[in-house]
Order: sequence, then C-alpha cells, then structure tokens
Amino acid sequence: MNASTWFMAALLVLAAGVALLGLVGWIRSQREDRSAATLSTALQPREAVREEGAMQRDSLGWLERMGQAVGGGRVEAALLANEDRLLLDLAGWNTRRGTAIYLGLRLLLALLVLLAAVAFSDAHGLSKLMVMFGALAAGLLLPKFLLSAWVKRRRRAVNAELPLLIDLLRLLQGVGFSMDQSLQTLGDKLREALPVLGGEIQEANIAYTHGRTRAQSLRRLSDIYADDDLSSLVQLILQVHAHGGAVQEPLRQFSIRLREQRRNALKEKVGKLSVKMTVVMMLTLLPALMLVLGGPALVALAKTLANLG
Repeated sequence: MNASTWFMAALLVLAAGVALLGLVGWIRSQREDRSAATLSTALQPREAVREEGAMQRDSLGWLERMGQAVGGGRVEAALLANEDRLLLDLAGWNTRRGTAIYLGLRLLLALLVLLAAVAFSDAHGLSKLMVMFGALAAGLLLPKFLLSAWVKRRRRAVNAELPLLIDLLRLLQGVGFSMDQSLQTLGDKLREALPVLGGEIQEANIAYTHGRTRAQSLRRLSDIYADDDLSSLVQLILQVHAHGGAVQEPLRQFSIRLREQRRNALKEKVGKLSVKMTVVMMLTLLPALMLVLGGPALVALAKTLANLG
C-alpha cells in the first residue's frame, strides 16, 4: 500500500471519529429534550435541568443551524429520504431539532472528507475525480451507517426488555393499579429498568394527556418496531383499557409463551453454533492434535532412518 492509500484510510478513520462524537452529542441532547417533558418526576431542581439543557443546546447549536440552512429545499429532499426519516423515527429523534442536527452532521462530514481528499490526494484526471466522489459519498453515508447501527441496538434492547415489561405489568396489576396507572408508573417511575420501552411508554403517556386516545398514543409502539410480540402486548393493553377485566392471567400466559419461544430460539442457535464450532475445531484443533500424537513417532522414525543411513 502506498502513502496515499494509507492516508485515505486514516482520513476515513478520522471522519468516523468525528461522526461518532457528533452522534454522541446528539444522543445526549435528545435524551435531555425527552427528559424535559417529565420534569415533575426528576430529582434535580427545575432550574438546574433547564441550565443543563441550555448548555447541551448551545454545544450543538451551530450544527443545528447548519442543518436548518438547507432545510425545506432540494438538499434536504436529497439527504433526508424516507429511509432516513424511518431511521430517525426508530431512534426517537424524528423532531425538527434532531432532523436539523442530522442534516448538519452529514453536510459537515461530506465537506471535511471532500476537502481533505482534494488537498492531500496525489491522483490526477479521472482518478482524482473518482477519489473526490468516493470521499463525498463516504462523508454523506457515514452518519447513516452509524444511525442504522444505533437503531439495530435499540431493536435488540426492545426485544430484551419485553419480558421484563410484561412482568412489571403483572406486578402493577396485582397490587390493584388500573391499566392507565400502570402505564404512568412504567413511564415515570420505572424508566431505569426499561431504558427504551420506558421512554416509549412515557412518550405515549404524554400524547395521551394531550388529548389523543390510548390507541393513537400506543400506535408508534405497536407499529414502528415491527415486533409481533410487542404488537400483541399492545393489543392486549388496549383491550383491557377499553373493556376492563382481569389481565393477570393473560399476561402470565403471554409471558410463559414468550419465554418458551425464546428458549427454543436459543436452543436452535446453540445447535447451529455447535455445528459451526465443529468445523472450526476440525480446521484448527485436529492438525495440532495429530502433530502432538504423531510427532514423537515421526521423530523416532527419522532418527532410525538416519542411523541406518
């Protein structure tokens, strides 16, 4: 590899670091905005939370203004396709501020990588044009790749938190809470136990208090994550909210069925993994084992042949 290739690799690593730092700041600011909606249950004083939120907004204000400068035009239409909006929605950042920061981050990285490629690349003619095009594409797509990775992480977290959500609902229903009281408690008091689903339930509670029906407020939780078990649980919650009735036994059966499905899926995964490990052991352990077992015999045979010669 020549020097220019090493430099381009280092440049991409630097761009990845800038994108990661930007997304970390973005995540912090979005968490602050979401938690500001429930200041009545926060432990910090109201003024301290406001000051902290203002500091977070000021730290990313320049990036937000950069995104707002291209908002509403062809640049936004090109950089913010339906797939990007879906990813922002899945990540919980599909707000005006979150969209502006995402656009600003994509533009910033595209310009940085493009300028660095123009300044330091020693290619000429068509090769330089291809390098510039590749640098521009890398700068534009890197935030999207990082956002996709974050969305996959949230989906895994939702899948992992679902059994605990069912158990907490059973517990709250068992002590006499109504379904509305249970959802309010899950969103306000038990968010630490359910980092992702607790935040989604809190957003649904806020929408419900602002006049939406319970079905409308829980529609996002039911549809956007494309999880059949979560959709079934939301339908059960809506039925109990609309018609009442005992819900502990259906929740218990639902929990048993869900854990049985996951146990079977885990057994299947372990079975496939054992087959894969068998191939790995044949390629790595078997040659070493044959060398250990047959090595002394081969050495003795070689010495005997040498003495005969």
